[in-house]
Amino acid sequence: MSAPRLSVPAPVLPGRVHIIGSGLIGTSLAMALVKAGVVVSVADASPTNEALAADLSGARLGAADPVDLVVVATPPDVTAEVVAGALTQWPHAVVTDVASVKQIVLDELATRQVAGLERYVGGHPMAGRERSGAIAARIDLFEGRPWVVTLVAETDRSAAALVCGTAEAAGATVRVLTPQDHDAAVAAVSHVPQIAASLVAARLAELSEDAVGLSGTGIRDVTRIAASDPLLWTQILTGNARAVAQVLRDLAGDLSGLVAALEQLAEATTPDGRIEAPGARAVLAKAIAAGNTGHARIPGKHGAAPAAYSIVTVLIPDKPGQLGRLFQDVADAGINLEELNLEHNLGQQFGQLELSVLPAAASELTDVLRARGWRVHD
Repeated sequence: MSAPRLSVPAPVLPGRVHIIGSGLIGTSLAMALVKAGVVVSVADASPTNEALAADLSGARLGAADPVDLVVVATPPDVTAEVVAGALTQWPHAVVTDVASVKQIVLDELATRQVAGLERYVGGHPMAGRERSGAIAARIDLFEGRPWVVTLVAETDRSAAALVCGTAEAAGATVRVLTPQDHDAAVAAVSHVPQIAASLVAARLAELSEDAVGLSGTGIRDVTRIAASDPLLWTQILTGNARAVAQVLRDLAGDLSGLVAALEQLAEATTPDGRIEAPGARAVLAKAIAAGNTGHARIPGKHGAAPAAYSIVTVLIPDKPGQLGRLFQDVADAGINLEELNLEHNLGQQFGQLELSVLPAAASELTDVLRARGWRVHD
């Protein structure tokens, strides 16, 4: 199929939606759509999962008839098969999916020569949690998150409008891409970060308890997603193997250069204690600087341009009610928190709470908190 002219269709909210798959994504979507006034029905291969999703979301059991939109929220390795079945079972309905790989689904549907492909609209909500299953579902899971809608030239624009309306009803922000561009993008911003987090976390397995006990914000930030489901991620990486391999190949080249520079530094100590390794330090510095450049491109709050914040660090006792009291003091000062991070200190009964605020508010916030008895780091 050929690439379309990419424009976001005017969203249309479907009246009746049937969701196949009652995991985290499917159940969270059911919750959001029921709240939006849509008639939602759910189905799952497991009767228990299906009933639980209905209980949690207020959706109906069994497909509503007629159905305007079918959402396939199954594991990615069976997505194409279920989409093909849905296109056949509901010949007048639009069918979408939530798989995190798109081109492989489209290719398999084309191979199967499924009728009605113009009614299939690929979708991928860029939202999730480390926990899985219906019990982990949240009505606000998609709030403010990108929801990619993938189009090809043959896609019916009225079908795409229903998928866009569904995504917006769930609180997401629609982004339109081709399947190929989507897969290349998520390889870099989602799939390779998962691999990197897992590889770094794996280094901790053989460390002593004393060494692991030194873990701080850096290792926690880097490995936060390393607790993800191995089976699900094997399916995702298999489906996007080509794009992920290309990003990893480039990353491997960068790592090889860093290893060579570090080995050069390690072996270049002169008899008088100086380290002579021309060019090696430049390799390290350029790698960190390139990371600065890439990090600066990550969108800020609500998808806006990245913003520079000042950090006010407060020592907070590890006791009930302390966070609530601090947040109330910040609110009383009329200052908006942009981000926050809490780190517990080794062997101490308090934590360091980093409050990110606009630079113009940092000095005022420091003065207010100190006046109310909080210990603030300079």
